[in-house]
Amino acid sequence: MSTLALRLAFAGTPTLAETILKTLIEADRYAISIVFTQPDSRAGRGRKQALSPVKKLAERHHLNIRQPVSSSLIDPDNELLHTDILVVAAYGMILPKSVLNKPRMGCINVHTSLLPRWRGAAPIQRAIEAGDNETGITIMQMDEGLDTGDIILQRSCPILAEDTTDILQDKLASLGAKYLLEVLEEIENGTIAPQKQDHRQANYASKINKLEAQIDWDKSAKEIQQKIMAFNPAPVAFTELNSFELRIWKAFALEDSSAGLQPGRIARCSKEGIDIVTGKNILRITQLQLPGKNKVTANDFLNGHPDFIKCCLKALPS
Repeated sequence: MSTLALRLAFAGTPTLAETILKTLIEADRYAISIVFTQPDSRAGRGRKQALSPVKKLAERHHLNIRQPVSSSLIDPDNELLHTDILVVAAYGMILPKSVLNKPRMGCINVHTSLLPRWRGAAPIQRAIEAGDNETGITIMQMDEGLDTGDIILQRSCPILAEDTTDILQDKLASLGAKYLLEVLEEIENGTIAPQKQDHRQANYASKINKLEAQIDWDKSAKEIQQKIMAFNPAPVAFTELNSFELRIWKAFALEDSSAGLQPGRIARCSKEGIDIVTGKNILRITQLQLPGKNKVTANDFLNGHPDFIKCCLKALPS
């Protein structure tokens, strides 16, 4: 083992944070004294206890785990006073000033947007939903504001048409983990030069509400496509077509229109997908799901539901 460089604490909860913690562990250079993560939840039909990805990883490596239920209960024993830096990544809880001031060299956050573009709880989803061409990671010094701290480093990442939140999250997790190691080395060497954010350019990435996931067919095909990709894997966009309640997992916009049909009506069904009229152009659904069933391709769905095709034919103008 190499000489340990910094004494770290870590705060994070989902898979994205797990990737970053794993990189810190594998670097074999840092003493990770404490891991903070959200309390265990109940999930599934049996309401079984669900551990966060970060907790599972921390347990495998026998790290000290803390799961405070509120920000006021973070670090009551002042363990952070014996650390150099607290690294935060998608923790899901706002840290009070009393916590931010404890580590000797402060707290840094790995945030999944090019700040100040998207501040808040859902930067990846909001970037896809807004049709941004790129996003990235920002590693910043934390202050009392919501993602308002000084920027230490940024790296960009293109948003591709096929990128869902799940796909883009994995890309940004890897990017953040890689450059976090670079930032920690610069902090250790005293060579960082943080830059102030331009607060005038900030946008708030509010937490996703399930009600937002209902598709509004009066929107353009491109806007609906962006929402579908942004809400994959959760909460998943949904709609009702031909009396079928459907969750829509993947779709893409066609530069096409269908005269004589109102938004929300089916223009055609084929093995390539189910084409729906929107406020502007056609949206082709390629992956969908019935309640309580597995998600399937549009072709497999049509093969298993000939009644859906009959309704589709009736909807077409003669």
